[in-house]
Amino acid sequence: MDVVSDAISAVRIGRPSSNRVRVSGSWCARLAPYDGAGFHVMVEGGCWLLPDGGAPVLLGAGDVVLLPHGTGHVTADSPVDAVAVERAVPFDRWLEGGGPGVRPAGGAGEAEGEAEVEGEAEVEMLCGKYRLDRSRVHPLMAELPTVVHLPHRVGSHPELRAAIDLLGRELDAQRPGSCVAVPSLLDLLLVYMIRSWMTEGTTGAWPAVLGDPVAAAALRALHSDPAAPWSNDRLAAAAGVSRPTLARRFSTLVGRPPMAYLTWWRLTFAAALLRDTSDSLATVARRVGYGSPYALSHAFNREFGTTPGRYRAERGGVGSGGAVSA
Repeated sequence: MDVVSDAISAVRIGRPSSNRVRVSGSWCARLAPYDGAGFHVMVEGGCWLLPDGGAPVLLGAGDVVLLPHGTGHVTADSPVDAVAVERAVPFDRWLEGGGPGVRPAGGAGEAEGEAEVEGEAEVEMLCGKYRLDRSRVHPLMAELPTVVHLPHRVGSHPELRAAIDLLGRELDAQRPGSCVAVPSLLDLLLVYMIRSWMTEGTTGAWPAVLGDPVAAAALRALHSDPAAPWSNDRLAAAAGVSRPTLARRFSTLVGRPPMAYLTWWRLTFAAALLRDTSDSLATVARRVGYGSPYALSHAFNREFGTTPGRYRAERGGVGSGGAVSA
């Protein structure tokens, strides 16, 4: 696994949901804060997006916007004031046709619907949500801004555009296999949105980390085999630099020394395995580089303030009914 893949996998839970919506006339819809991430893709026309506590964003045809922290927001046909925000139709009711001008155009995932089209739509967009477990967010995900706006530019982000096109086609009609295809395309869309943000010339810390040959090589080594018996010397050799050089570059860019990051990632990875798999504690310990279930339990309790078994039960893990008592 690479850092971006691991950062997403550590927080992704459940199934994403999406809807294709056509709307015309005057409209204003409100999406409450959400324990996950939301996105909008403008297929046709344009609209305004007003995030809670933020500046309005004008979205045009082909634009993509990701709200990675589940920020509440309003979408509307025109700039809105405080009064309009207060009167905005809740998004779920709006999708069901409870708002002026809305025409649901099919859906998938958690909110499926039949196509309902009347006349030519002025605005068409894909809207969706991802469920995220924010208890152990990787700093790369935490660093994402409140709104990631990716304006449409001809020739830019071809993978993202291809994923959007495929998703739109799947949502146009219920095709054989769509129940598998749509969630997979939504996961792919999330990866491409984050990747596109990283290549947009952003000044964030983690694009700089992954653009640095020393830090990036060390992170690739740690993430590709977190269970290996890593040491500063062995990691420096894998990165092709001296130990002092690795310590200086890694600590400066990542914000913690290499072995401290490794410990944090091993425990974060262990938490994801407890949540998403039925692996025994002994198996989880081996996969993340701890010599025994006791050693993992001790470190896990120190980091999370709870035992692996309780953590699994509280998160509704796949193996929460099994015997993981340490």
